Amino acid sequence: MKKPQLSGLFRSNKLPMKYHFSMVLVTLMLVTSLQVFAQQGFNVTFYNVENLFDTTDDPEVRDEEFTPEGDKKWTEERYTIKLDKLSRVLSASVEDGLPEVIGLCEVENRGVVEDLMKTGKLKKGKYSIVHQDSPDGRGIDVALAYRKKALKVIDFKAHTVDLPGENARPTRDILHVRTIVAKKDTVHFFINHWPSRYGGEEKSRPKRIQAAEVLREVVDELLEKQPRAKLVIMGDFNDYPDNVSIQETLDAQEAGKTSKPTSLVNLAASIKGEQGSYNYRGNWGMLDQIIVSQSLVSEGSSGMRCTSGSLRIVKEEWMLYTDPKSGAQKPNRTYGGNNYYGGFSDHLPVVVDFKL
Repeated sequence: MKKPQLSGLFRSNKLPMKYHFSMVLVTLMLVTSLQVFAQQGFNVTFYNVENLFDTTDDPEVRDEEFTPEGDKKWTEERYTIKLDKLSRVLSASVEDGLPEVIGLCEVENRGVVEDLMKTGKLKKGKYSIVHQDSPDGRGIDVALAYRKKALKVIDFKAHTVDLPGENARPTRDILHVRTIVAKKDTVHFFINHWPSRYGGEEKSRPKRIQAAEVLREVVDELLEKQPRAKLVIMGDFNDYPDNVSIQETLDAQEAGKTSKPTSLVNLAASIKGEQGSYNYRGNWGMLDQIIVSQSLVSEGSSGMRCTSGSLRIVKEEWMLYTDPKSGAQKPNRTYGGNNYYGGFSDHLPVVVDFKL
């Protein structure tokens, strides 16, 4: 069989020097690109944005207070100021860049998320959005914003949390988004905003346990089908890492303390002392958490992965209010009751830096 005849330069083994140089340069550029891609970061941020409402009265929900005529005198000017401030915070959550994935809670609708993603530096991220209206009476929802160049959304589902009690008010759904990250990893993202502690922690505890049971059932189904499934669970859980709903019902443990293959790893559990994403009566705590499956932190994990100490709180001086008398600090919020403070949010964002 005859070998195919090559023409032009490739027919000769004696290439001119300039072509040798070009080939070496192209090879070096290719190797460098592959090394950068292998070390590429993938940042996931969660932020409770504290009542991000538009100024229009929606007759389907109880949002009248967030209108120009309402108790909070919520005007277009105040709405624009809040968008600018939230964009500044989210843009500061990743050094020299923007988050690939942003989980949000306390957003009224898809429109306010779209407005936020078009504000300030976030506009450069060209974010797409996953959102579904929840049955919450006030109309506050959860949402996921993501950069299309970083991941592809396959599908999503909102899991309803039916609370115990005859007169229980509807609460937020748990948003489950199935994605492909870096064109190879199937990663499940869950965005949560569990029932508040209104009425007291003990009295309201069953509501959060119910939310944890709903989430745990979905997690078990996924892990039964694929034990190495990659799960990223984020949210404002209105409970701390050592509370029953998180530690026992959801079985999310501090790294190194997981007792079963199906246990989850709570990356926020190692943050203790005078640190936290939320300040309640002068005490900091981790209501906002990012929890992952063991497959994302196990030694030898390939693809998308993180370390047990990779969660951090975004906490800059300009995000905080400092008490002029005591010097104590807390997140600089937008409102205190009906008093307008013009701050950012009553929570701080949390971030996990993954590697691909």
